[in-house]
Amino acid sequence: MPHEKILVVEDDQNIRQILKFRLERAGYDVSTAENGEEGLEKVKEVSPDLVLLDLMMPVMDGREACRRLKSHFNTSHIPVIMLTAKSDIHDKVGGLRDGANDYLTKPYDPKELLLRVQNILQWSRSQRDASPLTGLPGNISIEQEANRRIVAGTPFAFLYADIDNFKVVNDYYGYSRGDDAIRATAGLLAETVQELGTDGDFIGHVGGDDFVIITTPEHADAIGEHLKTEFDRRVPGFYNKVDLDRGYIEVLDRQGTLRRFPVMSLTVAIITTEVGPITHYAKLIDAVADLKRYGKSQTGSVVVKERRSE
Repeated sequence: MPHEKILVVEDDQNIRQILKFRLERAGYDVSTAENGEEGLEKVKEVSPDLVLLDLMMPVMDGREACRRLKSHFNTSHIPVIMLTAKSDIHDKVGGLRDGANDYLTKPYDPKELLLRVQNILQWSRSQRDASPLTGLPGNISIEQEANRRIVAGTPFAFLYADIDNFKVVNDYYGYSRGDDAIRATAGLLAETVQELGTDGDFIGHVGGDDFVIITTPEHADAIGEHLKTEFDRRVPGFYNKVDLDRGYIEVLDRQGTLRRFPVMSLTVAIITTEVGPITHYAKLIDAVADLKRYGKSQTGSVVVKERRSE
């Protein structure tokens, strides 16, 4: 059951109570306000995950309340569904221009309302968790997706991709070059899954130079090998010619010793339910970390697959 907090701002007492009843029945924590001014005060008090905001209200209407909500850093991330009895396109466009995320015209179907609430909250969660650099889902979403498959007993493969020697490139050439490499790797993962994966596959960005793909066991090997080959083909584009020709970057470490770091490579560690059941996310992460360490101890880009028996 959901536990998100929803604020209903509606001047009609009957509609306000009906919305509160239906949303609480669906498992949400619901607060109410009678106008936009009271609604903004309530936002400070309860920090809702979503605001249902009536357009036509006394004291302060919905459009002004929405504008103020979206203009402040502390509240601009809160999604808004605008509610109104008007169906004119100008009202809808105006509400959306003021920052509303969705729009419902009264009278609305209860099932549609709950579905829109669910979709907006899901979108909001994914936005909060997403990497600002790649736009890919982050750690929370990765864990949720893995746990969903574990609980369902769905066969799956968990691929962990880690760029070797990335930090040196980031420090040596600057953050802009490093960011380009991260975005390019994210793009490579997306292209590979689109070409060799399935519609239900998942791509996540753990952070830094670490990525995750969750796919079916039968597609894991092909995806891993393609990532390795294509990464090696594209990586020269992130180096200056002189460094690329000699095959390494020279930098001074903290002790003042000149060290040589080879060109970036990619380690792809694969855990799959084909080898044995995966029953807990923490154990999955421990297993993939051990496998990744083994892969990174080898030279160049590699794909390493777990050979456990349980």
